[in-house]
Amino acid sequence: MAKITMTVNGRQVSGTCDDRTLLVHFIRENLGLTGTHVGCETSQCGACVIHMDGLSVKSCSILAVQAAGSSITTIEGLAKDGELHPVQAAFKAHHGLQCGFCTPGMVMTAVDMIARHGSNLDEATVRAELEGNICRCTGYHNIVKAILAAAGEMGGVRQAAE
Repeated sequence: MAKITMTVNGRQVSGTCDDRTLLVHFIRENLGLTGTHVGCETSQCGACVIHMDGLSVKSCSILAVQAAGSSITTIEGLAKDGELHPVQAAFKAHHGLQCGFCTPGMVMTAVDMIARHGSNLDEATVRAELEGNICRCTGYHNIVKAILAAAGEMGGVRQAAE
């Protein structure tokens, strides 16, 4: 068993886990943060996207011990003082939600995408960068619309809690 310490959503946390525990399982089972979803466990679907040291990563592709010392932001860490993050609010306003299973990963991917591209995002870029996130409920039209609306509102200012 490995003892690891990391910062998750601005709070330092420690825990023990088997050396082969995936970060997604550590987040969900050890920390009780179930907004990060387990989908395929092969890094194909994107349901498990979190931010690690400011970059979006698929937490099913990283061992928890590899994240020791890192700063992690999960979907639970985006909202501040009871206010939805602009990307979360845009998904709500533009009906970018369906069943909700893929939504946390989509939102986390979108926050990183906006941080990198700012308000210069276009539909082609959003669609290309969402290729690693699978939604089985929709044709992505409203998800893309929500991301573009959030990018315009945020003006390229980094809003992620890291």
